[in-house]
Amino acid sequence: MLARSVAWLVFLVAAFVAVSASVQFLFEGVLSELFPGALNYKRYVDVLVAIGFGYGIVSAFAGSVYWFMRLTYEHPPAAAVRNVVKIVGIGALVAGIAGSMSDPTAGVAIGGFIGMVVGFASQQVLGQALSGLLLLITRPFMIGDRVDAGGEKGVVEDVRVLFTVIRREDGNLALIPNNKLIGSKIIKMAGGGE
Repeated sequence: MLARSVAWLVFLVAAFVAVSASVQFLFEGVLSELFPGALNYKRYVDVLVAIGFGYGIVSAFAGSVYWFMRLTYEHPPAAAVRNVVKIVGIGALVAGIAGSMSDPTAGVAIGGFIGMVVGFASQQVLGQALSGLLLLITRPFMIGDRVDAGGEKGVVEDVRVLFTVIRREDGNLALIPNNKLIGSKIIKMAGGGE
């Protein structure tokens, strides 16, 4: 699926280049001689081509990221990354088109606004991911350690990007957000792992 997704992405980029070159040739070579005012409308055709192909390219790129992530992760985290890539890509597309249609500062302003929206929307997830990175670097506990952390007691089974997995004494799994662990007391209990 990854190879198919990347091939589709390459095809869309090549098609966009070919269609853009054709529009350029059509307007500057053929239509400008037949209709003297045709060049005034080229800009709008360029925007429609950019929107159509741009959305397809962003979607194909997000799909490629998804299938690349699926090589390592399960569907939920891969889908979350795909959605973030798609939102950022659409924001960049809108900012680029706005910048090309008017004053470039409009594109920068729209890009900044979209960046703020994505930043606020992903603040929790990014905090958890950075906390997971800190846990992996500092290693306050290892897989197999018995701990009392984040309000849960049990054996650490896995430390993931967003969550730490602890098998509780009753056999259930507890997924504790990593940012909760960074800000709380962690007790390594005697007795080691199971």
